[in-house]
Amino acid sequence: MKIAILLYDRFTTLDAVGPYEVLGRMPGVEVVFTAAAAGPVRGDQGSLALVADAALAEVTAADLLLVPGGPGTEAVLTDPQVLDWVREVDAGSTWTTSVCSGSLILAAAGLLTGRRATTHWAGHEVLARFGAVPAEERVVFDGKYATAAGVSAGIDLGLHLAGLIAGDAVAQAIQLITEYDPQPPYRAGSLATAPTEVVASVRAAGIEVDPALIDPASPLAAAARA
Repeated sequence: MKIAILLYDRFTTLDAVGPYEVLGRMPGVEVVFTAAAAGPVRGDQGSLALVADAALAEVTAADLLLVPGGPGTEAVLTDPQVLDWVREVDAGSTWTTSVCSGSLILAAAGLLTGRRATTHWAGHEVLARFGAVPAEERVVFDGKYATAAGVSAGIDLGLHLAGLIAGDAVAQAIQLITEYDPQPPYRAGSLATAPTEVVASVRAAGIEVDPALIDPASPLAAAARA
């Protein structure tokens, strides 16, 4: 089974690495990190890079496509090269998946129109404007499309997929190997549980995706989806 993970400038590293740590442990899989050009690709914090071993042109098919999110998503939404590649790989994939704002890339490519999907809580409005049906769930399946909410939800996505692909026993073994048993010291991991003042401070920091920057009705966005 071939798994292709897309990288692009300023992606969020855990969006890619979380699912990789799970899916890459399934038996008989080959994982390839790919980007517009082979070589290191910097994550959104700037201090960590992952290496794309192959350029997009070298990866024409995959059984499972994973698209991470991150601040760099906005540039990808109007990048015809990446969107065309996503459509090409999706055409032959068994699973097309995303983490965080990666679902906006799938939606911009026209793959989530009318489908239930999730994304980071800051991007639900934009997801809807691209024609998807936002669902406030941690992992959402609609046909072969599987989307995860923000960042850490990619680990949950990986376990769901591992169970479906390799069976519950394998998925549970991977969960045990990775000791994925979250017991965070705070209950601030969602809008529903985070203190009001914390939500306000995060919003003030500008984490929300600005719909004006990626308006799906704009000529650039329309050209990218064509």
